[in-house]
Amino acid sequence: MASSLVLVGLVPAGTAEAAPARFAFKIPAKPRSEALIDLGVQARVTLGGASSCPGRGKAVFGTLTLRQALEAVTADAPCRFEILDNATVVIRPAPPAARARPPAIAPAAPATVAALDGVIVTATKRPTRLGAAAGGVSVIRAERLSDTGAIDTTSISQQAAGFITTNLGAARNKIMLRGLSDGTFTGRTQQTVGTYLDNIPLTYNAPDPDLRLIDVDRVEVLRGPQGALYGGGSLSGVYRIVSTKPVLNEWSGSVLAGAAATESGSPSSRVEGVLNLPVATDRAAVRLVAYSDVDGGYVDDVNLRLSNVDRTTRLGGRAAVSVAIDPDWSVTVSGARQDLHATDSQYTTPGLGGQKRANQVRETHDNVLQQGAVTITGAGDWGRFVSSTGYVRHRFASRFDATAALNGVGAASVDVGLFDEASKVRMLVEDAVLSSPDGDRFRWLVGLYGLASLEDSDGELRARTAYDPSRLIYLEARRDRRRELALYGETAYDLGGGWTASLGGRAFSSEVHTTSMVVSPPPGQSRDMDRKARFTGISPKFSLQRTWDGGGLVYLLTSEGYRSGGFNSGGLAAPSVLRASFKPDHLRNYEIGASVRPWEGRMILRTALFHDVWTDIQTDQYLSSGLSYTANVGDGRNTGLEVEATMLAAQGLTLEVNALFNRPRLSKVDPNFASAAQSELPGVPDVSAGALMRYQKDLTASRRLVLTTEVEYVGQSRLTFDRRLSPSMGGYVTGRLSAELAVRDWSWTLAVTNPANASSDTFAYGNPFSFGQVRQVTPLRPRTWSLLVSRDF
Repeated sequence: MASSLVLVGLVPAGTAEAAPARFAFKIPAKPRSEALIDLGVQARVTLGGASSCPGRGKAVFGTLTLRQALEAVTADAPCRFEILDNATVVIRPAPPAARARPPAIAPAAPATVAALDGVIVTATKRPTRLGAAAGGVSVIRAERLSDTGAIDTTSISQQAAGFITTNLGAARNKIMLRGLSDGTFTGRTQQTVGTYLDNIPLTYNAPDPDLRLIDVDRVEVLRGPQGALYGGGSLSGVYRIVSTKPVLNEWSGSVLAGAAATESGSPSSRVEGVLNLPVATDRAAVRLVAYSDVDGGYVDDVNLRLSNVDRTTRLGGRAAVSVAIDPDWSVTVSGARQDLHATDSQYTTPGLGGQKRANQVRETHDNVLQQGAVTITGAGDWGRFVSSTGYVRHRFASRFDATAALNGVGAASVDVGLFDEASKVRMLVEDAVLSSPDGDRFRWLVGLYGLASLEDSDGELRARTAYDPSRLIYLEARRDRRRELALYGETAYDLGGGWTASLGGRAFSSEVHTTSMVVSPPPGQSRDMDRKARFTGISPKFSLQRTWDGGGLVYLLTSEGYRSGGFNSGGLAAPSVLRASFKPDHLRNYEIGASVRPWEGRMILRTALFHDVWTDIQTDQYLSSGLSYTANVGDGRNTGLEVEATMLAAQGLTLEVNALFNRPRLSKVDPNFASAAQSELPGVPDVSAGALMRYQKDLTASRRLVLTTEVEYVGQSRLTFDRRLSPSMGGYVTGRLSAELAVRDWSWTLAVTNPANASSDTFAYGNPFSFGQVRQVTPLRPRTWSLLVSRDF
């Protein structure tokens, strides 16, 4: 059947009136979901919800405004568009009253998964269609987060290939991607995975703050080193949370309440709300998010005679104001805060049987994260400009039972040992990016990045003995000042025939200034330290890719990542010359990948074969006293294959699978780590995989049933580099089952996690002061049933 052609938006000669930016659109006739994705890319906007617009659209060619192009693509369709600002568009189903009749099952457009393949990714610094992005990229959209009950970082691991987290506890964990692990402990070294809320990094060397994924548009995961665009701290990838932006001219919101019961544990609860308020017609809107939840404990402490000690409470919220200055420019001011308190840690001692351990004190943890940001966005026929300015204030503190370590180093008659550590981080960030129009054959972007941070950290070790109720063993007050400035860019050139070559890089300069004061009575050593260092370098990136009109992609990619060095100051005695500092480390990635859409578009398969070379690996380790230090353990290699696939198996039935097969190993060991010879990298298994099955059935025009099944497999790994002494962990299967019934604006969801009630060891660690003396195991959370009730308005 011949397709119609729409030509609109021609500008009359002599027009002097100011007008919104216009773009050259070339969109052939195709399913509307695919056409909308093309529109988003060509207009350089973030476009969400394309799958809400079924049917086949007409071809659209011409120089049009964004609104004109959207009107042309969505003409006569059972959907509507909303322009949130000059850089964001959302597609929604048309209200029932606006539909002449329920949309028929169109025979001319068979069901495809093109809407997923066409999701716009903005973590690449330039809006890019997921199916056209070179490199390992995963996007988990808001609908999928809701279906799977994914509300924290750990739940993302089931839906992205090679995404692994430790399991020390909420806001204490470490993210690892692609089998690239520098160790399972968190200390002075910068993280290997950058964690971002929108465009602002949340941490430098702190554990993942574990922000609740409430009112989130999508989560983007970039695998492999991202040094060219993100700099240090993205050595193995980027984990980016993209919040939902305020919607102009719309009063809307939602509320949710839930409860959960854990077998042999205490109950849990959850409450959250979202509110969108228009402030000025076509000009400004406010979006507010608030949440409060309680995760009941399930570990008993036999020494303290307490049950379910590991209770975690979380209270937080976000607020954002978006102002459209004119059709081309907008400003968004946002803020977020989360307060988390854990009454105890969650590891157990197997010898006691069941979910039990025997400590002398409660091991509490507090984590408070505050973030504010101002984002200025402009777009036109000249290109696109985004400036993101952010301020992060992060405070976290932990207490550990240090009794075993103090008795082990000869401190006689220690009844109770306590170690308290606290950190306060203040970080100011600016990231400004200017990019060319996407329709040009030669495209470019250039960015300027600046960071200034100040971290104050304290550690105190005390003992209670028969002669002294509070004997000081060790006290350190440390301050780290960091400055980083970087100029980065990327170019892309269309070679013809679907081939594109891209070259990018980052030139950086970073400085660290560390001061420390240690008080350690004899036989310890009291001392002061004041040291500075500066690190410079260039991190390049190159890719060559070929795309096909049907959605296929093949690419070659090489990229690099890096982390700056630093200083050690801790320990009862002054660090030796060899341990006084640690060097920068560097990772180079070689990758070949492909994306195909077989079976008439009913399946999307993305895969990548990669080889990574990691030199001077930084790692955080512990002394026999339980105090930490950072060292370079040696060089490593990892060769692997990652796979992600989505398939429409039948009407309403979607299957998703992901897997990583790799061999992360040390190839050269520093002489100070001779026991790590020929060891695998710790905390990351050779095989990990996840699968999701989702079935949706429209019972009536206003009733919908959604059934989901999730399965995750995590292979075996070791906790440390020392293969002889390191305990093994992992080798388990877990999952989640859920059923959701939606009736108009109401929704009821019944779910069960860990349905088999497995108790496998997810993380063989919990306390550095008893590690090596007492076997530590962190089991899966026992079988948990939950019920959620929500309403949209």
